[in-house]
Amino acid sequence: MLFYSLNNNSIKNDFREAAILGQAPDKGLYFPEHIPVLSTQFFKEINNYSKEEVALQVIRPYVGDAIPGNVLERIVEETIQFDFPLISIEDNIYSLELFHGPTLAFKDVGARFMSRCLGYFVRNSDQKLTVLVATSGDTGGAVANGFYNVQGVDVVILYPSGKVSSVQELQLTTLGKNIRALEVNGTFDDCQQLVKQAFADVELNKKLFLTSANSINIARWLPQQFYYFFAYRQWPFKDKPPVISVPSGNFGNISAGLLAFRSGLPVRHFIAACNANDVVPRYLMDGNYDPKKAIATISNAMDVGDPSNFVRVLEILGKDSLRNHLTAYSISDDETKQAIKEVYRSYNYLLDPHGAVAFLSLKKFLKENNTDSGYFQETAHPVKFYDVIEEITGERIDLGSYNNFQGKKTSIKMDVNYDDLKEVLLAKILSW
Repeated sequence: MLFYSLNNNSIKNDFREAAILGQAPDKGLYFPEHIPVLSTQFFKEINNYSKEEVALQVIRPYVGDAIPGNVLERIVEETIQFDFPLISIEDNIYSLELFHGPTLAFKDVGARFMSRCLGYFVRNSDQKLTVLVATSGDTGGAVANGFYNVQGVDVVILYPSGKVSSVQELQLTTLGKNIRALEVNGTFDDCQQLVKQAFADVELNKKLFLTSANSINIARWLPQQFYYFFAYRQWPFKDKPPVISVPSGNFGNISAGLLAFRSGLPVRHFIAACNANDVVPRYLMDGNYDPKKAIATISNAMDVGDPSNFVRVLEILGKDSLRNHLTAYSISDDETKQAIKEVYRSYNYLLDPHGAVAFLSLKKFLKENNTDSGYFQETAHPVKFYDVIEEITGERIDLGSYNNFQGKKTSIKMDVNYDDLKEVLLAKILSW
């Protein structure tokens, strides 16, 4: 399998090179040369397979010969060592819980898969690989955990100061060793732009072996298909494909779901559930793609004003058929809070702010389209937003075993200034 740049389809690399580079040399996102289609028989028999067998069927065509079969099997097993339950909330509405991994967020899947792939690729290299990543919340913690103590890999995480939850911040600032956190006085979009500048800096890339761990990297993006297949294994209405509502910020997660759909996964419709950052809902309404500066919300991991992965959505669906398969809603903080309160009181089920946005979006779509079955993704554990949740419900959340951050917060504070970032990265060569 080769992957081409979405800026220039003549630029192609195999899985290994695309994963190490992160972005194509022309700064385009990599995309598979073809999308493997799974057999109808596979879906008929999917409940007979373990989730490890399902995941291997999905990912093996993309990896090709870049990783030996026995190594890929081990990587997949370590990636999905936790549960992905589909929980009934009300009649024909389900929650796919993606927060049972080590950092309590869906991004554990992509981060664990990518860290193990890159660890394998650089195992005999004399030069350390530096993973540079921007986070709006959950990515940072998942990447920090996934790459912690991985030999031959250093990690630098940029996050917007004061715009991630307290638990998210602890997850990415307390590990130490090969993990460093840069606390940026700006937004996620500012952090992402700084990262893009670093990858475009020829001088810097001569001195550092850089790659990205954001969802732009295929090694983090492609395995996010897994849990869509895991959900279908549990889906009780096999004769009625589900409507799937996905909390959407940088659009890596939903584009992975659309890739699974093009591989044959039965899906009736996708919903991009957005908060006040509504560039895609507006685009689907008027056809104008007009990025805005990110707005801070209580569903902070979705605070993205210019989603990098939307170009992959367009590549998968095409502009002409986009609206046939995708609907997008923008949900306010007030609506999100009300949904958390009502679902908790009515069903004794606690939503996190991102799951609440997806739940409301699913309800809206089902009502508007006179259909009655679907699931939304609960992409993070409510405990990660306990300060917000407690204020909404009026009840304390028992942090219990989740309150296990023993390290001291350590971060380097910086303004939105690329020269400062470059200085920190170059200083790392001597001081790490």
